[in-house]
Amino acid sequence: MEYDHFKVDIEHKIARVAFNRPEKSNALNMDAWLEMRSIFETLSETAEVRVIILSGEGKHFCAGIDLELLMSIDQLRAISDQDQRSEKAKEFILTLQQAVTSIEKCSKPVIAAVHNGCIGGGVDIVAACDLRYCTKDAYFCIKEIDLAMVADLGTLQRLPKIISPSIVAEMAYTGKNVFGPEAKEIHLVINCFDTEELLQEGVMKIAATIAEKSPISIRGTKNVLRHSRDHSVEDGLEYIAEWNSTMLFSDDMAEVFEAMKEKRKPDFKD
Repeated sequence: MEYDHFKVDIEHKIARVAFNRPEKSNALNMDAWLEMRSIFETLSETAEVRVIILSGEGKHFCAGIDLELLMSIDQLRAISDQDQRSEKAKEFILTLQQAVTSIEKCSKPVIAAVHNGCIGGGVDIVAACDLRYCTKDAYFCIKEIDLAMVADLGTLQRLPKIISPSIVAEMAYTGKNVFGPEAKEIHLVINCFDTEELLQEGVMKIAATIAEKSPISIRGTKNVLRHSRDHSVEDGLEYIAEWNSTMLFSDDMAEVFEAMKEKRKPDFKD
């Protein structure tokens, strides 16, 4: 898969997606945001992909929105009609939100492998991922407050469901950097590695383990987890009952039982 602002390769059922604007600290212009949405929507429908690793080329993971793109919004001030100006601004925000949400809606688990800076929109992006890992020198920053903005691409909606809302509030009010060890302590990331090389090795092991599992069950688990996050326990139980009333009869489950009889590892179809 060839893209202008990302590197994408697929091997052994694992897709590796990397921000590829190192000269801009992987800050994303509009083309990059749209490209990111296209990538995750495509991988969601790519049968041979079972899990995705998201990382960044160069010095930083992702510096969020390219400042040139952000400053271009100021051009909307020239629109004299307030309603039209607000409509254009909302359209812009929704376009970027949809790019981030494409990660959350992707049917495959997405693992964020963060090194060095994860700033502003980068935090929005990792908050939409399923699993997060980082290096010790990684830092997470809700930078929007220093630009006289309110973060608007998902950080303030998703992060309080991942870590303590009061910690999110402190990060959002102060724009402080949360480094790797603290990120692990507050459960923003699952593990913190000494080096980028160890980070990549670690997430590859996790991805390889996931890739060996039933792809139908992995996709179902992501779907049910996302539903459970936003609904009551009672609603969640009803949802999984409906889901498994069909999925319990999948070919993958039949393959598990057959493999148990033959004392071998199951071999699942894409």
